Amino acid sequence: MSTILTCADGSLYSPSIYQHAAWAAARLDAGIQVLHVIEREEIHAPRDLSGSLGYQANDQLMEELTRLDESHARVARLRGAAILKDAEKALEGATVTTTQRHGSLVDTVIEFEEKSALVVLGKRGEHADLAKGHLGSNLERVVRTAKIPVLVAAREFKPINRFLIAFDGGQSSLKAIHYLATQPLLKDAECHLLAAGKPGSDLEKSLSDAATALTGAGYQVTSELLPGDPEEIISAMVKDAGIDLLVMGAYGHSRIREFILGSTTTALIRTCHVPVLLFR
Repeated sequence: MSTILTCADGSLYSPSIYQHAAWAAARLDAGIQVLHVIEREEIHAPRDLSGSLGYQANDQLMEELTRLDESHARVARLRGAAILKDAEKALEGATVTTTQRHGSLVDTVIEFEEKSALVVLGKRGEHADLAKGHLGSNLERVVRTAKIPVLVAAREFKPINRFLIAFDGGQSSLKAIHYLATQPLLKDAECHLLAAGKPGSDLEKSLSDAATALTGAGYQVTSELLPGDPEEIISAMVKDAGIDLLVMGAYGHSRIREFILGSTTTALIRTCHVPVLLFR
């Protein structure tokens, strides 16, 4: 059985993350693997605060700092165990496995993704500023490295009856179309397919082909090609059509896929109040 790889960090997004994971697991007939990773910055390394103190004072200080560091590590482990217990309770009724690790979340996701169908995490982590709309630092790193789709949970889970595919004709968009045509995740939901461009372009032909593929897979598809700024058009459609989930590529068709997400992708993740399913 494949799993839904669920990243738990104790943030305000945790209840929604668990609900999104449970929804995806039910749709894909999968188990749920909950990960809590204690990263290095959560444990304060001892610092040399001895300055010009004498040898004996230096030794005493370093011993105290070592004890403090061990205490921080113990608290982090206990907090992680509590987070995983909370996840088990929230996901009661599903097939759930929990794992706590020290190290890098990205490396842990890479380790587990071979047996996983999907990664689920929140838009923002525990320390993100919700008022300023900052994205969690791990989100970009996971999306950049994960080979499987990444489901970015919104602040609140709502039933997903209507979804929008932001299509640009690039490889990420085509990967999304293929996934949706062959996987049951969004079957039975209403499909809207949207591209920003001009009539008569290559994009229009690609959009038509995508609509045909999705219709052939059993979706009821509404397809539109609209002029204007992609971010504005997609945001308006999400709001006006009552979209419950946005599907898009992590990178634009012509963007350099190196260190940052495509600018439109980043803006939409940050501003749209719906979950986002990303493909790279």
